[in-house]
Amino acid sequence: MDLNWLQDFVCLARTLNFTRAAEERNITQPAFSRRIKALENWIGVPLIKRSTYPVQLSEAGQQFLPVARNAIAEITDIRQTIRAQERGVTAFQRFAVLHTISVNYLSRRIGQMERDIPNLRVRVYSDNLRACCQMLSDGACDFLLCYSHRDVQPIFDGAQFTRKDIGTEKIFPVAQAEVARRRGWNLDSVNATPMPYLGYDPSSFLGTVVDQTIGRREPPLALCYMDALTEAIKRRTLSGSGLSWLPESVVADEIADGRIIRVGGESWEATLTLSLFCSLDRLDKTGRDVWETL
Repeated sequence: MDLNWLQDFVCLARTLNFTRAAEERNITQPAFSRRIKALENWIGVPLIKRSTYPVQLSEAGQQFLPVARNAIAEITDIRQTIRAQERGVTAFQRFAVLHTISVNYLSRRIGQMERDIPNLRVRVYSDNLRACCQMLSDGACDFLLCYSHRDVQPIFDGAQFTRKDIGTEKIFPVAQAEVARRRGWNLDSVNATPMPYLGYDPSSFLGTVVDQTIGRREPPLALCYMDALTEAIKRRTLSGSGLSWLPESVVADEIADGRIIRVGGESWEATLTLSLFCSLDRLDKTGRDVWETL
């Protein structure tokens, strides 16, 4: 038995698509299919109905799915506990978190929690939403901290986890102040000339949110740069390279000192909810203190 087989199976049960599941597991589809087949051979019966589209779990697959999930969680938890006991220290509280939230929120909050929670040790895995959701599903982290939006939800079975919304913030279009004023960049202007646009990777969470916010409107945006990292887009924005959508927490200081200004009204903004997910029954005492504190 290989733990990867169980993680692959849980991922496939959620996506019901071999190609997508292989991408999320970061292996080729043939290799992914072989591992699922190896798991079926080990159990002795098919777990997947491959004749349907999308694929479906067989009756045996449905029966085995909760067992696989529990096995992943228990093995991961006991590994962390044993390692911590061997070192004689408190176990790490493991966070999977979006890059933007890690830089602009979590690092500050960890500093505050360290004053209130004795012997707190934190390990942060910063990645994109898909990878963070997969870590939570696989039991590879204790907490998932991410944005959610009415049009874009986290990628996992929400019934498995407890959710706590701990704040909201706006994301809106901004640009470097001097350049924006000189060139007249404003999404609300009538007959505005094309404006250079610094966009998110369309497959990213914020890329999807911005796309939904723009909707069917056709603002005069000329896409000239694309990145999945908010901090990279912020640097390009500060250099005057174009306008972008950035979360308020990312540009609060720059707006306050006048280096960045908004270039569109409220109709161009969206509300992001900062959400925390975990399995409460898998947290140790320190983990529960973290849950209550955040």
